[in-house]
Order: sequence, then structure tokens, then C-alpha cells
Amino acid sequence: MSLSWRFLNLIVGDNMPQTRSICCIDLTRQQFFQPSPPESAVAQDSTAQTPVAASTMERLQLPNPILRLWNRYFFPLSEHKILSVDKSGCSLLFDANTRHLVTMPFLNKPKRDPISLFVPNGDGDDGGSIFVMDRVPKPEIGSRAQTSDQFEAFIYRKNFVDCQLLPPPPYLRDYKHCERRHKINAYAVVDGGSQICISVEDVGTYCLDTASHTWSQVGDWTLPFDAKLEYVPELKLWFGFSAGAQHFAASDLSSMDCQSQPQLVGPWKELEPPMEWRETYDSQLVNLGSGRFCIARFFQTKREGCYDEDDVYLWQDVTALTGVEVMYELSNKDWKVIEERIEKKLSSWKDGIIIRMVIFRATHWLRFWAQLQRCEDGGEFLKVACRKLESMVMQLFANYGWRFTNRLQ
Repeated sequence: MSLSWRFLNLIVGDNMPQTRSICCIDLTRQQFFQPSPPESAVAQDSTAQTPVAASTMERLQLPNPILRLWNRYFFPLSEHKILSVDKSGCSLLFDANTRHLVTMPFLNKPKRDPISLFVPNGDGDDGGSIFVMDRVPKPEIGSRAQTSDQFEAFIYRKNFVDCQLLPPPPYLRDYKHCERRHKINAYAVVDGGSQICISVEDVGTYCLDTASHTWSQVGDWTLPFDAKLEYVPELKLWFGFSAGAQHFAASDLSSMDCQSQPQLVGPWKELEPPMEWRETYDSQLVNLGSGRFCIARFFQTKREGCYDEDDVYLWQDVTALTGVEVMYELSNKDWKVIEERIEKKLSSWKDGIIIRMVIFRATHWLRFWAQLQRCEDGGEFLKVACRKLESMVMQLFANYGWRFTNRLQ
């Protein structure tokens, strides 16, 4: 199978709080995937399902960021296009290929924890509609409005984009489900883009017609997945992470039965992390096309020989990126992950970097402030700013003790 996507865009934390950077990785240079072996070799490979140990990982040096934005949510639309939304509803569309940043219509109402689904146009012009919704929508008992500000869509209409409100799924206005908020656990594009599907904890599964914007209930069951599902047309399966265990798995959602929950294919365990690693965030799945995926899992591990002032271990962040490929094995007539190709480890010393950077800047400004205090004329605004910086330095001293004073000296 050929690699449909050449580039992988990573959204990474920056040294500045709440700042996010976009780093573009060339998958052909990093060799996440090796040439596919012949089918006969695959059939004879008895170790195909053995997860790769974390000790075999390679370190990956991230390229320089191509864009930095502050305090935003990011949603991938295609290989090159990324939608970003801030907490005020301001939306931007970034093309990583051309480096163009385009303003989009504001959301009618900001979303606290949004999720999105992209439905491409059938004509292949890289356009489409983007459905944005609250992950944990609130009940709307008593509302008679036809639409809800918790569900919106960016609709492409010829030469412009319109953001319009959508009707809510029926359960939000059902007294049976009004006692608390219910989380949308899993969501996917189904029926070739004619519908989007959401699975709501303790409620059931619903589909929205992307043309008429009408909801229908599929069943009282929920999908056996967490988060977004990715469809692979070559395999006619939807892939994601299994509910609870978060293992890589698949299912056929093409003919969902109202009486029974879809069955899992797999699951597979692509990574065997060390026992001392603890998982910190939800895993992420990127569909690279043609049955190939990149799985990102996030951990913390103890820094050897590093302690704080109370002799407590300091932790470092580790991100494991795994390239996986799914094929149909003719000999066993079964789906399987045939090989975990190459894994990359990103270790972050972000906390230390932030501290060192703040200390350097604070030291510089303190010296400038001392010189400024000796000036007899003007500069009152700068004096106030420097006094605030001095207060920040004192707070750092209170938090980091002797390590900070040694650095300052």
C-alpha cells in the first residue's frame, strides 16, 4: 500500500504557557514505514502481533515550528489544512503547504471543549463542511428553538463559507436524560459522508443527515470506541481506540443494527511501554491513508537523579509515535496489524526550559530595573513593569529555592 499522506502535522506545547506550535514532519525522511513485505512473507511472520518494546524507540528531533498560536483548539481537515478555534469563537484555517492563514466566520457561540468532523465534498476539490459541537453538551429542556448553539457547521457555499446553527440531537430535550450532562464518547463520518454519527454515554447512538440536518436514533447502545473514528475505504472499516482499554481496534459501521452494538475487529496492542511510564493524556490517531496510521501516546517518566527540594522525583513528558499498517491476511482470512514499523520518542523537558528562560529574562530585567531606578527622569511605566517582574522573581524563589538563587547569581 502506498502512503497517501507524506506529511504529519504535530500540535505541540511551546515554552510559553498556553501557546501551541505546528511542526510538520516529512514521513518519508523519518522512515515511519518500511516497504511492505510480500504477502507470503506476511503470512509466515509469526511475530506480527508482538508489540514493540519502548526500549527500541528512536529519538525524533522535531523540525522548527511553521506556526505558533495562543490558546486554541486544533482540528485536522486534511493532510495540509488545519482548523483552529479559540475560546471566543474566532476561527482560522491554516494551510501547512502554502503557509496561508485564512480567517473563517466566528462560531455563533464559543465551545468549552469542542470536537469536530470534516465531511469532504464529493467533487474532490479539497473543500467540504466542518461540523463542530460541544463534547459534553448541556440538556435543553423546554427549548422550542429549531437549532442549538451547541452544534454548528461551517458550510462551504460556492465562493464563501457560512457558519450556521444545527438542530440538537433529540436526547438533549428528552426529560429522561435531563438530570446531567452526557459525554459524546465516539463520533465518526459514515455512509460516505451523507451522515455523521455520535455515540453518547448512557444514552445511545444518533446520526445526523449532513444535507437535511435531521437527526435519527440508531440504537440505545453505544459504539465500543473512545474519541474519533477514522474510515479506510480500501479496508471498509472504521478504526479508533477501544473503549476503556484504549487499544487500537476497528469495526464495520456500514450496516449498524438498532438491536445490537457493532463488534470490534482486533483489538491490537502496538506498544508495550515500560512499567514505570504512566499515561497522562488521551491517545491520538491520525489516518495517513491506505490502511496506515500514526498513533500518538503520551506518558510521564521519572527523571533519573532529578529531585525537587522535598526529595520528590521530577517527571519528564514522553510522547511515543508509532506507525502501524493494517492488511487483510489471506491465509487466515482475518484482519491484523502486520507490523509495528518504527517508533519515535519525543521527550520534553519543557518545565525546565520554561524555568531557565524565565530566570534569564527576570535576571536581565532586574538589572535593567536597578539601572532605571537611578534615572531621574521619566520611565514610570517601565518602573511599574519591572516591579511586577521583581514580584514574579520572588515567587520563583519561593517555589524553587536554592536552585533558583544559584542560577540568579
